[in-house]
Amino acid sequence: MLRISEINYSVEGRPLFEEASAVIPDGHKVGLVGRNGAGKTTLFRIIRGELGLDAGAISLPSRAKIGGVAQEVPSSDVSLIDTVLAADTERAALMLESETATDAARIADIQSRLADIDAWSAEGRAASILKGLGFDHEEQLMPCSEFSGGWRMRVALAGVLFAQPDLLLLDEPTNYLDLEGALWLESYLAKYPHTVIIISHDRGLLNRAVNGILHLEDKKLTFYQGPYDQFARQRAEKRAQLTAMAKKQQARKDHMQSFVDRFKAKASKAKQAQSRLKMIEKMDMITPPEEAARKVFTFPEPEELSPPIINIENGSVGYSDDNPVLTRLNLRIDQDDRIALLGKNGQGKSTLAKLLSDRLQLMAGKQINSNKLRVGFFAQHQVDELIINETPLQHIISARPGVMQSKLRAQLAGFGLGPDQAETEVGRLSGGQKARLSLLLATLHAPHLLILDEPTNHLDIESREALVEALTRYSGAVILVSHDMHLLSMVADRLWLVSDGTVTPYDDDLEEYRKMLLTPVKPVSKNPNKAKKEAPKPKRASRDEVLALRAEARKSEERVNKINDMRDKLAKKLADPELYEDAKKGELEVWNKKYAEVMGALERAESLWMAALEKLEKASA
Repeated sequence: MLRISEINYSVEGRPLFEEASAVIPDGHKVGLVGRNGAGKTTLFRIIRGELGLDAGAISLPSRAKIGGVAQEVPSSDVSLIDTVLAADTERAALMLESETATDAARIADIQSRLADIDAWSAEGRAASILKGLGFDHEEQLMPCSEFSGGWRMRVALAGVLFAQPDLLLLDEPTNYLDLEGALWLESYLAKYPHTVIIISHDRGLLNRAVNGILHLEDKKLTFYQGPYDQFARQRAEKRAQLTAMAKKQQARKDHMQSFVDRFKAKASKAKQAQSRLKMIEKMDMITPPEEAARKVFTFPEPEELSPPIINIENGSVGYSDDNPVLTRLNLRIDQDDRIALLGKNGQGKSTLAKLLSDRLQLMAGKQINSNKLRVGFFAQHQVDELIINETPLQHIISARPGVMQSKLRAQLAGFGLGPDQAETEVGRLSGGQKARLSLLLATLHAPHLLILDEPTNHLDIESREALVEALTRYSGAVILVSHDMHLLSMVADRLWLVSDGTVTPYDDDLEEYRKMLLTPVKPVSKNPNKAKKEAPKPKRASRDEVLALRAEARKSEERVNKINDMRDKLAKKLADPELYEDAKKGELEVWNKKYAEVMGALERAESLWMAALEKLEKASA
């Protein structure tokens, strides 16, 4: 159980927490929500012991392990699978010690503990986690140095999930995942055996993967049972009740004040007036909840073009003539389309986005674009390409030279960047403010087609809702690539699946797509009559699963051989006649005890080996 007791913490004199308290039960999956800058990440650092409290306390069970993704995995020659295995420091230390230990009792302890933590299935578990986060078997064997920072963040996430800390702290983990990875993470967290607290603005994840919400507001913490939508309803009801109570109290106060103002100078009523004045002074006024400043996006409206704005027939596109990424492209886009691109990472979604935004040309086939077509393109990497020592106003002046500053400032305000932010260097802006500036630059010239690749990273829930409203009002076409299922479901009315080297319409809805990704593929019998008579055959294990089981069996065999060697050494020692002399009875007892412990460890090791061989035999059948 995590207990937060009346904590106080300030940054440069600004209080972030004042007498804040909360209790998180063991095993709960909790979403930590609140406005940007409220102190969510700071709370994580306090829980991890990186920051000292001004007052109050945070308590956890003794010896509880806390884990989180603090930074990406460094570039190194270590393979992904070995990097993840090393994240379980206890297992790694025990495995290392098992190679050098000579004391029989210690060997028995090591083997017993390794069995307790299920160490021999570790490679299979690590491979499964890496696969869920988008790494195939060949990539798992590659060194970390072969991958970019975003992919190494996934490896860091895989490591902490594999280590299974008692308290898992995750800060916006889906920001560096695609839709498939985000959906896998949702499913994994829902089954995680220990306590999880996750900072996220992904409404879908907060509805499906958590069973409680910890809300940080006004320097206080409030715990709500249930997923995000239930929290939102409860909070709205609570705010409405507070507002109504505050209005009634204010009306009562105004009525008494009116009596005081009318009769305080009248002798016959002076005593009553003074009595009411004292009542007013003693009133503990209810503060009505402040209305959150409305967060908006104002997209400029393009003129209407004749349909279609883009038409592609039998197209092929890629980066080399002999190896196209996508072929057989037959696509039509009209100005009122709202299209979501689905498909696993590496299938070609980015390639298609580059083709539609004129960053790539067709290698074969025919493409016809409307003559006056303007395309706006937003990709997450563009946020990192902003000039950090320039202000948003300078960025927009460069993009629209000669336009009056008052008009440019109005456009910045239309994206939630007020006068203060307009004059602040980009390097000092928050992630959400940078994303707003990049979105503004992408839509500055009123595009007829807006291509958005992960637009919600760094945006809080209110900003995401504002983006949904803006895209709904927008009169141009929209193509979305996003891990945010809520955004896709609210905006997209057409789904395209990028898979197997081409793009096809996906006729089911997003919920069916989610189920398809999370449900193992079942073999379909070609002879339905035969299927009724015969018992269904178990699903054949994948190549990755077989390799993992082989590794588990090999490790189990090595462990049995090592314990057998130790047993032989002990047996040789016990065969020494001198050990049975009266003077050495105490020593004999010690060696007999060690022999019994090693035999017990051998029995457990042989059982694990037999179980591993049975699994491998079934998988290979």
